[in-house]
Amino acid sequence: EVQLEESGGGVVPPGRSLRLSCATSGFSFDDYAIGWFRQAPGKAREGISCVSNRAGSTIYADSVKGRFTISSDHSTNTVYLQMNHLKPEDTAVYYCTATSWGWGSCTFNDRYFENWGQGTLVTVSS
Repeated sequence: EVQLEESGGGVVPPGRSLRLSCATSGFSFDDYAIGWFRQAPGKAREGISCVSNRAGSTIYADSVKGRFTISSDHSTNTVYLQMNHLKPEDTAVYYCTATSWGWGSCTFNDRYFENWGQGTLVTVSS
C-alpha cells in the first residue's frame, strides 16, 4: 500500500524557517517523483516544488524559488522541504504526493499524482 505522511508544520513568525518531512512507503521510491503542493484558505491547490528521484532534478514555483529547498533521502525514502524566510502568504496546508508519470518526471500538474498525504498545516503569523 502506497503511503505518504507529512510532518513538521506549525506556527512561526514571518522570516523564520520550518522543515517539512514526507515519509513514504509502499512503492519504488527511486523511480518516482515526489511533489509538494499547498492549499491556502479559499485558494486553489498549487504545486511549489518537486524532486525527481530518478533524474535527480528539482523544480520550484516562482513564489518559493530561492527560499525553499527540496531534498530526497534515498536511505529512508523521505523527502524534505526546507522553508526559509517564511512569509504570511506561505500559510497553507502542505501536501506531499508521488507520481510515476513520465518515468518519474516532475510536474506541477496535480492530475498526474496518484497518491497524496493527509497534509500538514503551516501558519506564518506574528
